[in-house]
Amino acid sequence: MKVTFYKYQGTGNDFILIDNRTGRFDSKNEQLVSFLCDRRFGIGADGLMLLEEHDKYDFTMRYYNSDGKEATMCGNGGRCIAAFAVHQDIVKTPSHFRFMAVDGLHEAEFDNETVSLKMTDAGEVDIKNDHAFLDTGSPHYVIFVKDNSTIDIVKEGSKIRYSEEFKPIGGTNVNFVQIIDDKTIKMRTYERGVEDETLSCGTGAVASAISTAIKQGYGNSFTVKVPGGELKVKFEMEENNRPHNIWLIGPAKFVFKGEIEI
Repeated sequence: MKVTFYKYQGTGNDFILIDNRTGRFDSKNEQLVSFLCDRRFGIGADGLMLLEEHDKYDFTMRYYNSDGKEATMCGNGGRCIAAFAVHQDIVKTPSHFRFMAVDGLHEAEFDNETVSLKMTDAGEVDIKNDHAFLDTGSPHYVIFVKDNSTIDIVKEGSKIRYSEEFKPIGGTNVNFVQIIDDKTIKMRTYERGVEDETLSCGTGAVASAISTAIKQGYGNSFTVKVPGGELKVKFEMEENNRPHNIWLIGPAKFVFKGEIEI
């Protein structure tokens, strides 16, 4: 069977996108998904997304990590599938539409190659002096460092990802955050499911920005510099440090289209 796929990237976080409204793609085949994401033997990507029908909203997003397993929410993936839906004329109003993902309902706004994605409200933020933990659609451990340019992200990130503390939730993503100024942070991320450093992480950027605001005691808008570019995160903070009305903003770009025999 031939499958038509589309490659997208958001600040270097790259994805395979498939229009699966007909249900032809075997989403339960983890080996197939892993093969397609393999950078040497397949197409190559950090993850794969299926766009499927929804009876109430514009579409459903299903996300799979490069290990083949269906995963929690991916922020950059959400922005890329939003751009894909606009490019395929699946949404009627590109300036504002809604879709369902594993963590709930999302709103999106498309403007040229920039996608603004409304994230689900984050839960309680467990913050300490030099680190924080919170769920922004995916679990994230945020550690504050003076300089993240010299850190072995895979070595140090995997220690936390596979630690006993996070085994009950299947491990966690790990973000190493350097505060540049009051409104700018620099982030590098170890992603579970990819088991490597990625060039960007949308839910990680959200987690890092929120954690920085709580650590500083102020701020609701941040530029997040990642190896693949820049993201913007905006939110409102309630008195008990519970963030809401969270938006992730950045580029989502079409790379190429192809066909593969599976």
